[in-house]
Amino acid sequence: MNDRKQSLRLVLATLAVLSILGLGLGYVTAERPLVDEVRPDDGWQHDSSRVASADSVTVIGTDSNSWRGRPGEVTTPRGRAELVAVDGDGTVLYYNDSRDVYWDVDPVPGTDATVEAAFADHLDADACPTDWNHSRYAVDETTWERYYDVHGESGRCTRNGVDRVNLTTGETTTVWTATTPGQELTRFHDVDRVNETHLAVADIYLDRLFVVEQSSGDIVWTWNASDEFSTDETGGPYPKDWSHINDVELVDGGERFMVSIRNHDRVVFVDRQRGEVDDSWTLGAEDEYDVLYEQHNPDYIPESEGGPAVLVADSENNRVVEYQRENGTWVQTWQWRDARTQWPRDADRLPNGNTLVTDSNGNRVVEVDREGEIVRSVTVGFPYEAERLGTGDESAGGSSAQSLGLDSRTGTERNRLGVLVKDALPNKYLNGLMYATPVWMGLAEVALSLLAALSVMLWMSLEAVWRVRR
Repeated sequence: MNDRKQSLRLVLATLAVLSILGLGLGYVTAERPLVDEVRPDDGWQHDSSRVASADSVTVIGTDSNSWRGRPGEVTTPRGRAELVAVDGDGTVLYYNDSRDVYWDVDPVPGTDATVEAAFADHLDADACPTDWNHSRYAVDETTWERYYDVHGESGRCTRNGVDRVNLTTGETTTVWTATTPGQELTRFHDVDRVNETHLAVADIYLDRLFVVEQSSGDIVWTWNASDEFSTDETGGPYPKDWSHINDVELVDGGERFMVSIRNHDRVVFVDRQRGEVDDSWTLGAEDEYDVLYEQHNPDYIPESEGGPAVLVADSENNRVVEYQRENGTWVQTWQWRDARTQWPRDADRLPNGNTLVTDSNGNRVVEVDREGEIVRSVTVGFPYEAERLGTGDESAGGSSAQSLGLDSRTGTERNRLGVLVKDALPNKYLNGLMYATPVWMGLAEVALSLLAALSVMLWMSLEAVWRVRR
């Protein structure tokens, strides 16, 4: 019996030690985010000539997995949000971490290096309004109370807004803000410009899309997801996180909005005049995960560029996918991923036919060529969206995969085992686990951490059982 105990101790100790050594090796060899070396408080200075003279400038907004963190207080790459611009070699040209979260990034038309970045700041209760006025949000009192009871009980709130940033001068102007009760589930992920005075907002908090006049804050147009879909039969828990509308894009010359309803696994098209969804154009359906699974940032490619097509970050399927409109239906025409791809949340088709992919849990932004090969890669902690300056907003300057004859990649071409392992795991829970991991940890390091923890826990449990029996 003692020999068996000693053998079990040796096996478990060996597993724990090897796992820890593997973690150490992963930490030492992991790619470090470039922006770690250029924080303003580390002595890095903005050079106004850098952005103006550089080629292939990519602007990246990063998310944060620290809901309570404040700029300057959070030091981990995934806990600190950043707005950063890099050139084709990955050299940092612009850096800002003054917001708690950066979301959508849009180039400003008529400028060479000015962007508008959607942001969210987490406010403690003493900085939040005490006299919330439901009419200010263009909703009735019953609707407001229903949502406020779920999101507002903590007392904390979120300041959502849009910063206009001149990347060459560093000048930043806040053009619009709106404060919502609560934090994680009330942050506006996307704000798109309709014209010089109005903005379209993907409203996660109240499950809707609205258009606001930026200077007055007056809401002039609204579409409610609950007018189209049952709150009992679709999406997540209502009203806590029912629709999770995370993206809006004005298409067809301004006649329609394309809206990403993440928790409904759908991309819908809303007519601006009628305020109704054209069901025949809806891409995806509830729980049809082979089509879309809790997607982010779909881009519309018009008929003039080989569409109609939609390029979308199919997040929980860990891939980027494109659908072409053929004979009144959507047909998958392209997809891309590699063994490292983990929860991508943005993809833009560039004018040269390449695709810019923002791989959030992969902690990188990559440019993929027409053959599916990575030609550029930037390591950055928890990126949400990326834009290439000079190519138009999102995929405005790009063509459809079908017209370009792009090659799909499934990730098995070079690492079949790694892809098979990932596919065998429940993607949603794996992505949720990796949401909280440090930037240097990939799938292998997460597995090693679990193995080390299980080995130690089993060892301790056996020792406790043996002690009781003795």
